Formats: sequence, structure tokens, C-alpha cells
Amino acid sequence: MHYKGKLYRALNPLYAREPFSGRGAELYGGRFNPKGMPALYTSLTIMTALSEANQAGSLQPTTLVSYDADFETCDQNLLEKHRITPQALSNTTWRDEMSLRGEALTQQLARDLKNAGFHGLVVRSFAPGTTDADLNIVLWIWGTSLPNRLSVIDDERRLSR
Repeated sequence: MHYKGKLYRALNPLYAREPFSGRGAELYGGRFNPKGMPALYTSLTIMTALSEANQAGSLQPTTLVSYDADFETCDQNLLEKHRITPQALSNTTWRDEMSLRGEALTQQLARDLKNAGFHGLVVRSFAPGTTDADLNIVLWIWGTSLPNRLSVIDDERRLSR
């Protein structure tokens, strides 16, 4: 699936000056990236990005970043062809799997898709209160030029202050 449009990411203000860093995901692993593999978790809407960044407790200080994106991703149709079910994607025990086996099924899927040449994955948000309409794009490969272009929207250079 080709995606061209806006993406949003809600960041802890401590990391706002590094909007292209996937370092946190690389250090700790995420639902769709194993430890050691950088990833950017982005959303198609502002509200989904806020839901993703504030999954526990009350809303914390957050810096919202907007991107222009143009790249190829894997979507639900391709996953279904490979017999990856929505239930497997939404498994709430992925952290337990990661602790026990070193890598959760969804993390293995991400590694396989990246190795197959996909730059990212379109997947619904599993943050509390979200629905099937709340979509994320998890990026494993991004850069400043095609075929995996991602550019931060910061015309006034606010992030560099």
C-alpha cells in the first residue's frame, strides 16, 4: 500500500528535539518492533497519536509533531494473505512473550516484514478507548527522500529551540 499524507506523533517533551529518533523503541522494543530495531510509531490522526502516547494514567505533557510522509507500507490485506489475524496483532501479552522468548510474535512479524522490504505497517491502534477506525503506521525504515520519505513539519523551527 502506498501512503502519502500527514502523520502525527505525540512525544515526551524530553525527546521533542529528535522527532526522527526511533531510539526508545530500539532500546525497549514495542508491539511491532523487537529490541535492537528502531521504529517510529505514528498515527493518522492527532487524537490517535495522543491516545498512543498517554496509555497509562492521566494526560501528561506531550509535544505533538506532524510529518509529511510518502512511502510503501504493508496493510491488513497483505497480513491476511499471510494468515496474520487481527487477534494475533491485538494480543495483550506481547510483553510477556518478549520476556519469555526474547521476541513476541508481533515483533517477529515486524522483523520479517522489514526484511521483505516493507518500510512500515498500517495497523489499528490498540490504545485504550480506540476503535478500528484509529490507525497507526509503524515505520522501520524512513529517510528524507523517496522511497521512504518522512519530513517533519516545523516551518518556524520550533523544535530546534
